[in-house]
Parts: sequence; C-alpha cells; structure tokens
Amino acid sequence: MTAPTGSLETRLLEAHALDDRTALVTLYAEAADTANNPTASGFYLTHAYVYALETAHPLADQLHARLVAEGRDA
Repeated sequence: MTAPTGSLETRLLEAHALDDRTALVTLYAEAADTANNPTASGFYLTHAYVYALETAHPLADQLHARLVAEGRDA
C-alpha cells in the first residue's frame, strides 16, 4: 500500500480490496487508537491482532498485550 491518504475508513476499505493484510494491522491499530468508545476500540484492536497473527506481524505481541491489559484476552 502506498503512503496513507484519505480517511481511515477509505484506507481500510482500500486495504481490504487489495487484501493487504499487513496494512490492515496498522490501520486497525490506528482505528483502535482513535475510536470514540472502549467497545469500538476493542473491536478494532481485535481485528488488528488477528491480522497480525495471520501475517506474523512484529506488532502481534504488543497488540496482544493491549488486549490483555484491557481485559479482552487472557
């Protein structure tokens, strides 16, 4: 994926259309960081973690630690 342009929603849709799972990790993590409520944040963080596991992304451990800290995983 090229340099981020457009809204986060647009970038997520583009990454899905391209099946760019590496980009999806960082985009869903960004969505988690900017979500306006804890439920939405947890939803996006979970997606970031799943894509991180699928791609052996270096952020996988950090994302899992966040999920544990937020009580969303053990």
